[in-house]
Amino acid sequence: MSVGGTQGLPTWERKVRIFLCVFGFVLSIYALHVELSKERNPEYRAMCDLGESVSCSKVFTSRWGRGFGLVQFFVGKDSPLNQPNSVLGIIFYTLQLGLGLSLSKKAAVFLVLSSWVSVAGSLYLASILAFVLGDFCMVCVSTYIINFALLFTNLKRRGAIEGMKEKAA
Repeated sequence: MSVGGTQGLPTWERKVRIFLCVFGFVLSIYALHVELSKERNPEYRAMCDLGESVSCSKVFTSRWGRGFGLVQFFVGKDSPLNQPNSVLGIIFYTLQLGLGLSLSKKAAVFLVLSSWVSVAGSLYLASILAFVLGDFCMVCVSTYIINFALLFTNLKRRGAIEGMKEKAA
């Protein structure tokens, strides 16, 4: 693993993190736009709606498009806590990017733990997509791939930071 830059992290890590987080953020903003547009105008057709079984707007406006389809059971469907999954994505990618600037071991652990949660959520939503909705959502699948890539990046980062701390000791 080549170590470079002033921070002592792998040279690829910062660029990959920025790319993944910005791409995930943009996809989340787009998903929110599609959902809100579809709610305002049921005739709205998103760029990602390619057919009956390839429709991101169908997925975003489904019960599982808000609070993973689970939050509504605890707080109600219309609760302010039952936010679109895309809002959670915006928060997640912003935190991943912001905490990625820190060399703190605690930040590295949080990045890994939150990535595991995002991967678990991705697996859950992918199974809903395939087995319940019977749909293919390009935006959704792209975010799942980004979440897995961020997990890999965060695991490598944590290892590099632990290695730096050991050398400093």
